[in-house]
Parts: sequence; C-alpha cells; structure tokens
Amino acid sequence: MSETKIRILVVDDDQDQLVLAERTLSAYGFDVRTHRSSLGVSNLVRSAAPDLVLLDVNIPALSGDKVLSLARAQAPLGTKFILYSASDESKLRSLALSSGADGYISKSVQGADLAKKLTDLYKRGRTAAPAGTAPHALNK
Repeated sequence: MSETKIRILVVDDDQDQLVLAERTLSAYGFDVRTHRSSLGVSNLVRSAAPDLVLLDVNIPALSGDKVLSLARAQAPLGTKFILYSASDESKLRSLALSSGADGYISKSVQGADLAKKLTDLYKRGRTAAPAGTAPHALNK
C-alpha cells in the first residue's frame, strides 16, 4: 500500500468503546491509538501527531470540549478535532461550535459509516473554517 494511513487518536473513558473503535478503524486502514483519560491528551497529541483526534465529550476530570482547547495548542498544524458523543445532536452541534471543534459525530455512527465520515473529514481542506461557521456535521 503506497498510501499513508490516517493517524487517529481516540479518547474515551469507556474501555469497550475504545476497543470497538480501534478494531473498526484499524480494519478500515486507520493507524489507531487510544487513550482512556482526559489527562495527558495534550502531551500525546504533541508526541503522536495524529491527523484526527476523536474526543468523547463526557469524560471524567476534564470534558472533551475542555480537552480540545488544551490539546489544540499542542497539536501540529492541520490536526482535526472531532467531538464524539451519544448526546442529543443539537447539544453536540452547539458544543462543537462553541469549542472550536472541526466536526462532531454521534456515537450511533459505527463501522463503515464512521470510517467514511472520518476519511471525508481528513480529506476536506486543511484550512480553518471562517469564524462563526458551524463545524461539519458528520452524523448525517
């Protein structure tokens, strides 16, 4: 395979969710790393240099939107942050917009659909959206 794998960091406090995400995304050709705590994400983003960071919103200690603002400061240019939650879509969209996320995906999106949405987001232009623009809805 001559194409470089998309590097993704999945952050979730639910071990079962991490295992599922790792198996699924690895099967679709992603280079997957997982992390089970909101603590240490900034350092991991800096050292691992993922292309995408899939952040659970409801993590103990520090919520996903707070982790996003801390980790983005350490992330390489072009790293995209996606909020991931089982929350109501309108709340998730609002949180993604207010936190500066590059997108959001409902946890109901799984398997091939999840891999496709993440690949599409990765391929989308690497420039920041204009201020006030809603993050990309990835769960439709």
